[in-house]
Amino acid sequence: MSDSQQTDPAADPVPALLPLWWSRPAEPVGARGASVPPPRTARQTEADRDPVAARPPAPVPLWWSRPAEPVAAREEPVPPGRNLPETPETEAEPRYDPWGAVPLQAVDHGRAGPRRARLRQGVALAVGTALLAGGIGGYAGVLAERRAGTRLELPQTAPAADRGRAPDSVAGIAATALPGVVTLHVNGAEGSSTGTGFVLDGQGHILTNHHVVVGARAITVTFSTGESVAAELVGGDTGYDLAVVKVDGVRGLRPLALGNSDNVEVGDPVVAIGAPFDLSNTVTAGIISATGRPITAGGDKGDGSDVSYVDALQTDAPINPGNSGGPLLDAKAQVIGINSAIRGGDGGDSSGQQRGSIGLGFAIPVNQGKRVAEELMRTGRATHPVIGVTLDMDYSGDGARVGEEGEGGKPAVTAGGPGARAGIEPGDVITKVDGVRVHGGDELVIKIRAHRPGDRLTLTVLRGGRERTLEVVLGSANGS
Repeated sequence: MSDSQQTDPAADPVPALLPLWWSRPAEPVGARGASVPPPRTARQTEADRDPVAARPPAPVPLWWSRPAEPVAAREEPVPPGRNLPETPETEAEPRYDPWGAVPLQAVDHGRAGPRRARLRQGVALAVGTALLAGGIGGYAGVLAERRAGTRLELPQTAPAADRGRAPDSVAGIAATALPGVVTLHVNGAEGSSTGTGFVLDGQGHILTNHHVVVGARAITVTFSTGESVAAELVGGDTGYDLAVVKVDGVRGLRPLALGNSDNVEVGDPVVAIGAPFDLSNTVTAGIISATGRPITAGGDKGDGSDVSYVDALQTDAPINPGNSGGPLLDAKAQVIGINSAIRGGDGGDSSGQQRGSIGLGFAIPVNQGKRVAEELMRTGRATHPVIGVTLDMDYSGDGARVGEEGEGGKPAVTAGGPGARAGIEPGDVITKVDGVRVHGGDELVIKIRAHRPGDRLTLTVLRGGRERTLEVVLGSANGS
């Protein structure tokens, strides 16, 4: 009679549910309770009849266990007349053999399926993206550090564009006129001075102020390109404060166009170009503030021989020392005046120089400058229109009074002169010229010199309390 217990697969499902790599060790015989034998079954009864089946199993070491055999692997005789439940045939599963050549737990390097391929692609894409993002971030960081450490760049509203400007704009006028404007450096017996001039023609004639070149021993002309050449004095006139110098051997001269100062109106825009305080090619802009403004300049000698009389154009375009002789331009870049004088602030510095511009600048009308320049270029001298009378410059009343006696005991009204022929007498007070009021002797001279010799003028004369109207044809006198 055997004490081994056969397990019915249908009654004991554990072997079928356990993993293939694990097995439950068989219980040793001694572990069973000897005092209480298990109940006998019909199968055990059949075992009593079979002595071989009743043979006890070999002892099994405690450290080793054999996995339960699958149902299909068991070979038991089925007792006749007994129907066992049918067990589906299963493929023989591998058994663990500790002494086998190849262990059961081998690493599976199976084929990469679609899921694994997608996983690899995803990993590669993630790594590539991370590297790219890191590179971009690193470059941006380096660039930001460089900008922060070396320079600061501010945004511009617009990129660099065409530099062309409208011809009637200040920039357009300056671009047109600058090639024809020059800076003069003069060395004389009393020191050096700086002024401005502009080209009159292709032969090298340049117009400037007389007080710029008076007493000159050497004159240097510098063009807007920076090139400098020597120049010589052609002629000048103190009364008009105009002079002409000439350069030789210079090609590509750019003469400026001359306008008509009689067409100028108050409020017209103007541009002045010069070298204030030796700052060459300085451009300023403003308007015409007044026309026909009588001004005098000079008079340092005391005898009046160096006094200039100008029927000037007044402008608020900034004009400073060094602008003298430079052009005053209209909106067409045409010269309408020659910058000559300013009214500075009261007082001056310790050297006696005038202060800077306060918006009161004066220019010789170009019509007058053109006539004088033509005479200087032809003969080296200019003529002055005259009426042939001597004025009483000490008269304090309104108007210009004719003196009772001329210089050196001569008659105040030149015999046979323009004034004598018009009927002017000593003691007459001239109050108007062509209907324009004059308030003193200087204003009368200015109004007369604004014309050419031979011009006909209408004079209003006050004599014995009564006004008379006289017509005079201007004569001519050589200037200084």
